[in-house]
Amino acid sequence: MSALKIIIPAILVVLILAVACLVYAYVGAVDVGDRVVSVIIEPGDSFSSVAECLLAEGVVHSRRMLYYAARWRGVERSLTPGRYDFSGRNSCHSVLDRLALADFVRIRVTVYEGAPIWKTASILSEQMEIDSAEVIVLNHDSAFLESLDLPCLEGYLFPQTYFFPWGTPLHDVIREMVAMFRTQTDEVWLQEIPNGLTREDVIVLASIVEAEAGTDDEKPIIASVYHNRLKKRMRLDADPTVIYGLGGLDRPLMKKDLRRITPYNTYRMRGLPPTPINSPGLAAIRAALYPDSSAYYYFVANGNGQHRFSRTNAEHNRARYEIRRALKVQQGK
Repeated sequence: MSALKIIIPAILVVLILAVACLVYAYVGAVDVGDRVVSVIIEPGDSFSSVAECLLAEGVVHSRRMLYYAARWRGVERSLTPGRYDFSGRNSCHSVLDRLALADFVRIRVTVYEGAPIWKTASILSEQMEIDSAEVIVLNHDSAFLESLDLPCLEGYLFPQTYFFPWGTPLHDVIREMVAMFRTQTDEVWLQEIPNGLTREDVIVLASIVEAEAGTDDEKPIIASVYHNRLKKRMRLDADPTVIYGLGGLDRPLMKKDLRRITPYNTYRMRGLPPTPINSPGLAAIRAALYPDSSAYYYFVANGNGQHRFSRTNAEHNRARYEIRRALKVQQGK
C-alpha cells in the first residue's frame, strides 16, 4: 500500500510532465525574427516534405509534433498549393492553422483605367513575376482568344485591384480579369447600342474616351464628339490612337507622327481603329454607349485638365489660339 502511494503520484507527475512537453511542443513558438521564410507547396507535395522544409528553415522546432498534429487535425490530407510566408513567432499550432485555412500569399495587383496592354503586362511582371512578353503573345494567340470569345485582350483586361494567389498561371490571371470585365459590364448592354455600333466598337470607342478625358464628368461629352464625327464619316483625329499605333511615346506628339500610316492613325484612316487602345473603365464604357447629346465636333485641352468644345472648325481654331495665348501669359507670370 505504501508502495502504491509512491508509484501513483510518480506516474501522475510523469504524465503531467509528458503532457506539458507535448503542449509545449505544440504551442511553443519559434521566433524567426524579421526575416521572411517562404515555403512553397507544389501540387502533389507530401506533408512530410513540407514538414522537413519548415524544420530546416527554423519555423518549427519539432517535426514529429507537426507531423502527428497534422494527422490528428487532418491537415496532411488537404494541403493547398501556394506560397506561405512566415515571420516573427510561429508554433506547430499556428503553422497548422495557416495551412488548414490555406492562408497563402496573395499578390495585390492594380490595373489602372486607361492602361494599354504593355503597361498591364509590366504591372503583372513586377507584381506576379510573370514574363511580360507572354502577355503580349497571348494577345495574339487565336486559340486562347477563341476560348475567351474575344477578338483581342486589349480593352478587356478590366481595370481593377485583384488579389491573386502567388504562382497563379498567367492564363488563369487573364481569365479572371476578363471575367471581371464581363461581370462589371453585363448591365450596360441592356439597352440598344447607338449608331449601329457593335459591342466591340463600343469598347474601342470607350478606350479612346478613356485616353482623352481628364475626369469622369467629361467622358459623355467627349464621347458625343466622336459619335457625331462617326455619323458624319469624319476622321476621328484622336491623338491617343496615333500614339498607340507608334507603340507609345515618351515625348510629345509631333506633326510628323500624324503623317505616319498605321491602322491606328485616325488622322489618316476613317472610322474606329481595329482594336481598343487601353483598358477603359466602366465610366468610359457607359459614356461610349450613352453619350451626351451635343452638336460638338471638336475639342481641345485647356491646360487645366479640362477641354473646350466647339461646333465648327473655325470655333475650334479660335479656341486653340485663345488657349495657347492664355498659357503663354500664365507662363510669363
